[in-house]
Formats: sequence, C-alpha cells, structure tokens
Amino acid sequence: MDQASKGQVDRKIKTVEQLCAIIGPRPRQKKVIMCHGTFDVVHPGHVRHLLYAKTKGDILVASLTADEHIKKANFRPYVPEDLRAINLAALEVVDYVIIDREPTPLQNLGIIQPDYFAKGYEYSSSGVNPKTQEEMQVLETYGGEVIFTPGDIVYSSSALIELAPPKIATEKLITLMEAEGIGFNDLYAALDKFKGIKVHVVGDTIIDSYTYCNMIGGMTKTPTMSVLFQKKVDYTGGAAIVAKHLKAAGAEVTFSTVLGNDAFKDFVLDDLEKAGVNVQPIIDETRPTTNKNAIVAEGYRLLKVDTLDNRSISDKNVERLKKQIAASKADAVVFSDFRHGIFNRHTIPELTSAISADVFRVADSQVASRWGNILEFEGFDLITPNEREARFALGDQDSVVRPLALELHRRSKCKTLILKLGERGTITYRSNSPVDFRAFFAIDSFVEQVVDAVGAGDALLAYSTLAMIATRNEVIASILGCMAAGVECEYDGNWPVMSEAVKKKIHRVETHTLYRYDGQ
Repeated sequence: MDQASKGQVDRKIKTVEQLCAIIGPRPRQKKVIMCHGTFDVVHPGHVRHLLYAKTKGDILVASLTADEHIKKANFRPYVPEDLRAINLAALEVVDYVIIDREPTPLQNLGIIQPDYFAKGYEYSSSGVNPKTQEEMQVLETYGGEVIFTPGDIVYSSSALIELAPPKIATEKLITLMEAEGIGFNDLYAALDKFKGIKVHVVGDTIIDSYTYCNMIGGMTKTPTMSVLFQKKVDYTGGAAIVAKHLKAAGAEVTFSTVLGNDAFKDFVLDDLEKAGVNVQPIIDETRPTTNKNAIVAEGYRLLKVDTLDNRSISDKNVERLKKQIAASKADAVVFSDFRHGIFNRHTIPELTSAISADVFRVADSQVASRWGNILEFEGFDLITPNEREARFALGDQDSVVRPLALELHRRSKCKTLILKLGERGTITYRSNSPVDFRAFFAIDSFVEQVVDAVGAGDALLAYSTLAMIATRNEVIASILGCMAAGVECEYDGNWPVMSEAVKKKIHRVETHTLYRYDGQ
C-alpha cells in the first residue's frame, strides 16, 4: 500500500488504549456509538447497518473480531483481520476501527464505554439471545444503551463466501507480507540462499508406473475388460521424488532408503544419479522395491496393481539407517513417510534419536492407507500434513480447519505446522510468532490452472524446508512452499520444481499486485 493510502487508514485503525485516549471518559460532549462483528467480506447489509448507526452518534467505532476467535464454517476467516480493518477504515462513515483480541466484545465494551452499542435487526427479531443480553447488562452498568438497526436488508458474510468465495488471494498475500515486513525481494533472495544447503532425506522409495492401453471391449460371459497394451512408463516417486525436488531447488541432497534387489533398484539408482542425488541405498533381498502400476485406458485409470511389502524393515536395517543419519553433516533431516516399511511407531523414535540436536528436523506423512500418523513425529521443527492426515491423526472429522490445525500443532509439539488444504492453499501455525495474535496465518493457492496436482505436496515440503533453513521465517517458507506447489500443479506429472520456475511464479504474482514492494 502506498504511503498516502496507508496514512488514510492508519489514522482510523487504533488499539483500544489509543481509542480511549482519543474519545476520553464519559460523560462526553460527542456521543460514541460502537458496532461489532466479523465483517468477513463487507456487504450491503453491513454498510446500511453502519450508516444507520452513524445517525445515532457523533463518533462511530467499528470493532471486528480477531482472526483467532473466528470459528465460523471451514477455512475462516476468509479475509484476514488486517485487511478487514482496512476495509472498514476505508468507509467514510466509520471514524475508528479496533481489532478485538477477546472472544467477545464484553471486555472492550466495559473499557470503552460507548454511549450506544448498535446491533443488527436479526438480534432482536426473534427475541434477545443470551449473548446480546450479556452485552446489554454491561452497558447498563454505566448507563449505556443498546440500539437495534432497522431490518430492511440483511446479508450473511458466511452465505456469500460459501456461495462463491471472493478472489482476493493477492490482497491477502500483500496484507500478510506488509504486516510481517516482507517484500518480494526477500522471496527472491531466499531462493538464492538455497544453493549449498545440505539435506538428508530418509524414506520409502516408490516406483510409480503407468501402463497405457487402448480399449478393446468386454468379455460377453465374464465381467472382464479387454485392453491392448501400448506402453509402460516408470517414474521415481515416494521419498525419492522429495529428494529430487530438493536437488532441483539447489540443495545438496543425500538420500537413505531401502530397496529390493531387482530391476527397479537399478532404475532408482540410475535416475537419482542423473538427478545429482547422493544415494545411500540399503539393499534388502527379502523384499521388493515398492511399485505401484496404474493401468490407464482412454485417459481413465482402470486398475492399480501394487507390488510391495509393508512389513517393518529388520532391526539390522534400522541400525544401518541410524548410522547413516548420525554420520550425516546435513543442515536438515527430512523424514518422508509413506508407511512401506521404514517408518512405524517402533522405528520412528529410534531413527529420530540419531538426528543431531542442532539439525533441523522435518517430517511429512503422506499415507493414503491411513496406517501412518503424523503425531508419531513428535517435537519436530516442521511438519506438513494435509487436512485428511490431520483429521485422521486427531480422530476429528468435525472441527473447522483453524481449530483443527491449532490442536495438531499443540499435540505434535512441533515448532511450525504447515497444513496443506489443496486448492484452498495452506494454514500455518508457529510457536515463535513475533506477536501472539500472529501465531497462525493462511495463504491461498497460487495455481493459475491445474493440470495435475500430483506432487504439489512434495514441492511444498522441499521449498518450505529450504526456506526455513535459509531464513528461519515461517511466512517466507509458507509462501515459497505454496509457490512451488502452484508451479507443480501446472505441469503434467510429478516433475522436480526448479527454483527458476518458482522465481517466474513470484514475478507473475508481483506484477499482478496493486502495490510494489522494495523488500525493505
């Protein structure tokens, strides 16, 4: 936001203490009227409510609920508090705006002591509810009055958002960056710092195969589909593709995994060598290299044939992995869990104990089978589960995502949680926020057009990990992770995301902003 525009809103947005100093104590020559709400998308009902309130007082104070206390619907608030405050401050009818850090307006009503407290018509039309009665009691203690605005037009922010969420991803990003003192130059600079960072990835390797066929038809006597083989394509996946994403971003990558003694082993080693990843394979004659083969015809997946062994790896191989981790000179260790033998409730504590105390610890549990649990990686520096994995870990299918993320952050005892929400972006919780009310923040998706979402989580994991090591800034890490995920979604297949592609994505976002940041 330019300085002129910023000055216009700053003169209106105040803390409770600043507001009290301005309006003074009761009795006042000028009558103060206060409105309170979420204001998550300001609509005509809000405007008419504020206009009417202004006719009943000299000074109109708009109070809005802070982000941490909003539990309406899923992924709310849609508009972050700083931007909601700017929206209200931009209205000529509003004299001052405050962000209420309490769960209800009761405390601030007692401190500010407005002459009038304006409520919408819907709060009186079917009887006064208990919360409104509590507010009325506070005002009665000092001689204030609750008034109800006319009910000629009422709109619900929740209804509007659920019908069609407004496309304000850029505005939300700019507001977050401004609040944190981050510019676009900081994002570019962080990417440049990735080169040379040492990362040790530990996890299950998966060969993702696609067998492409043409349809012939079905058998007449049995429910059998007949297809004509065209070609088979193999890709290195699982934790191995995480290693390739990290390498593509500029890191020096060591990869520890367990492979079978088969042709797929040779494919993995050759592919990772070409990618520049230093592989430390443990060859287990008793198990195959995990392969998941999708049979594809006319663009549809007809069947998937898995060749794998989900039994825990042997104690001997656990000890080998521990020695590799302990001997690592990495800046970060990433545990990429697909629950195909390396990680389980017995091996995780063992493998974790091998990580040096000064090494950044990251865990990701991409477990479609639901056998894994991200909570088993307790006390890590960064975890990046998706919503389904979080709900499974907590046994919570009902909570909206912000309280869900908060509980996962608390239970996992991690320092930073980036919860992946698919097309809705991410929500991040951090332990060491500069101020308490910024303990969490949301970032919308940066995907311009989804081609294939496979691998988006891997790209986010890689870039957010490197950004945390390079900057120790959760906001930069979340933004770059989302940028990399956006790039991945715009390509067909899980291809390692190059840092130059992320820079191009940042540049496109930057050029679409109304405001220009210089990174200072």
